[in-house]
Amino acid sequence: MTVTEDASPGASTHGPAHPRGGRPGKEDRRLSSPLVLTLTLLLAVLAQSPIRGLLGTPRMQSWTTVFVAVTVQALPFLVLGVLLSAAIAVFVPPSFFARALPRRPALAVPVAGVAGAVLPGCECASVPVAGALVRRGVTPAAALAFLLSAPAINPIVLTATAVAFPRNPEMVLARFLASLLVACAMGWLWHRLGRTDWLRPPAHGAHEGATRGETFWNSVRHDIMHAGGFLVLGAMAAATLKAVTPPDWLRTAAGSPLFSVLALAVLAVLLSICSEADAFVAASLTQFSPTAKLVFLVVGPMIDLKLFAMQAGTFGRAFALRFAPATFVLAVAGAVLTGVVLL
Repeated sequence: MTVTEDASPGASTHGPAHPRGGRPGKEDRRLSSPLVLTLTLLLAVLAQSPIRGLLGTPRMQSWTTVFVAVTVQALPFLVLGVLLSAAIAVFVPPSFFARALPRRPALAVPVAGVAGAVLPGCECASVPVAGALVRRGVTPAAALAFLLSAPAINPIVLTATAVAFPRNPEMVLARFLASLLVACAMGWLWHRLGRTDWLRPPAHGAHEGATRGETFWNSVRHDIMHAGGFLVLGAMAAATLKAVTPPDWLRTAAGSPLFSVLALAVLAVLLSICSEADAFVAASLTQFSPTAKLVFLVVGPMIDLKLFAMQAGTFGRAFALRFAPATFVLAVAGAVLTGVVLL
């Protein structure tokens, strides 16, 4: 009792108590967003002469030109793809796919693969849609074929590819055939060799229970932030590769058919560019052969870093650790085979 009485006056004497776990002055020392912006602008003004000199170099001008060109060309297709993807997620019930697909998995796989050609959506949207299909009873082999084909051969992606390669219309056909071939092959492979204990049942949809308007705008905001960020990173990487890498190195890499294919396949996995925008990045890699560019376009929408994380989160790590390497190998092989025949 004495302790309480002593503590109370002490508290009143030293002013209001601080929040639990906090320290005096902690909130005062915290940097707010306006303060950070002000400091950044002040630093830019003070360092404008070095910045102007850096931006005036030929190498930096080349970097800026490539970055702006790739971003501006790809952004309209990215936005359109995100809007259509969100609309499909909201207004097309998953039960529609279950009714439309054949009951036999061997037939359902190619039907689901072809269905990806008429349903616009990026790879960010295809994973939750495939999870919803499995959750509603669609055979996993067909759902996985749709997961791989939808972001690779939908109308937005093929139109963007045609715009990015105006002098190479065969690139559009090659991308369509190679991606569909790999999607169906992976579906059939999973049907033959896949085990039920490798595929964790997907969790309940994140937006289920919300209104259609809320779900639509939540999907748009999520996909714009994620896909837009990866687009900027991809454009920066393409510009850096073109401006910084010595021409002799690129000619050496592009001159080796095997190395050029593997280099762009790995680059597609690391860059994780949205499928609505990757054609413009591929078109900027002028040193590489059409077949190597096709590998970049086929691998990227099927397996990259963000897709691996999303697949592991939706279907489980055991699934992703088996599905991703097999997809990578088949995507490279299918793209090379198609490129040799058509390009």
